Amino acid sequence: MMKLLSLTTALTTFAFAASAQEVVVMSWGGAYGKSQNEAYLKPYTEKTGVKMTMVDTDNPATPVKAMVQANNVTVDVVDLEYADALRLCDEGLLERLDTSILSPAPDGTAAADDFLPGAITDCFVATIVFSTMFAYDSTKFPDGPTRISDFFDLEKFPGKRGLRKVAKVNLEMALMADGVAAADVYSVLATDAGVDRAFAKLDEIKAETVWWEAGAQPPQLLADGEVAMTTAYNGRIFAATVAEGMPFKSIFDGQVYEYDGFAIPKGAKNMEDAKKFLTFATSTQALADQAKYISYGPARKSSGPLVGLYEDGKTEMAPYMPTSAANLTNALASDVEFWADHSIQLNERFNAWLLN
Repeated sequence: MMKLLSLTTALTTFAFAASAQEVVVMSWGGAYGKSQNEAYLKPYTEKTGVKMTMVDTDNPATPVKAMVQANNVTVDVVDLEYADALRLCDEGLLERLDTSILSPAPDGTAAADDFLPGAITDCFVATIVFSTMFAYDSTKFPDGPTRISDFFDLEKFPGKRGLRKVAKVNLEMALMADGVAAADVYSVLATDAGVDRAFAKLDEIKAETVWWEAGAQPPQLLADGEVAMTTAYNGRIFAATVAEGMPFKSIFDGQVYEYDGFAIPKGAKNMEDAKKFLTFATSTQALADQAKYISYGPARKSSGPLVGLYEDGKTEMAPYMPTSAANLTNALASDVEFWADHSIQLNERFNAWLLN
């Protein structure tokens, strides 16, 4: 009954879009959604006259799967995390893309050679590199934490912690906080002893943890004083700090970074317009323009040199990017293949651990 209710909710929430003659993009909302609207949707409408609409949800993979399986697809383009895109593609729920539609770099370099390694797959084109890192309220810790191990140190840095309510990233960060080198995290986590070690580390802060599920929650938890520090998507903390003036500090030590980007659901109503929008949104200039609004690194090499100032006209964006050299000194690239092989058992273990 719950599954049926969830499916019905997912379909009716976005049903309004089905009757409109326009391209509908489903994304994550918040500061990230704003950056897409400003860099992609508005300019595309100005250029083509095509009406663009964005709808928001906590994780687009869930309602899109429900739509396709119910043969009632009401969105044309969907923003997905890399691992979700690969999974949905394997399940036959996304359209396979002809990469020849993608724009070359300004110097003529083919898109396939201009995107970062692995950024283009059969059904997915990456737009950004984002990371999960941690942030803290500098009014609580003037001399603040500097390392991922500090996040787990309740004695030196007392207060509630915020963590996303999933196994992914939490386990990797726990191992890095426990002294495992980033390069060794997945080989350790592939063993029973490594999994036990990660959960043992999480045990140290479990009683003081507030769980979050949507990207907008971590900065709100900090602002409301419900947590002293929290993991978060780096762009969300940037927006709260620079755009809203909140006293938050971002710590990239121990960050886990990955791709996010666009796909087209199987059975999208406006297929050709969706492909044209995808081509526009993944062009060199459009990806660089998004970085004017949020601190996610563009997924194209040619976009990097075009990244300049924040929309305030004074804040240099480079230091806030997860891909900047200074922020990569102790960083981990999320291993999609590892999670494809281990997600079921690790999430089952995580959910059982939450209940204990």
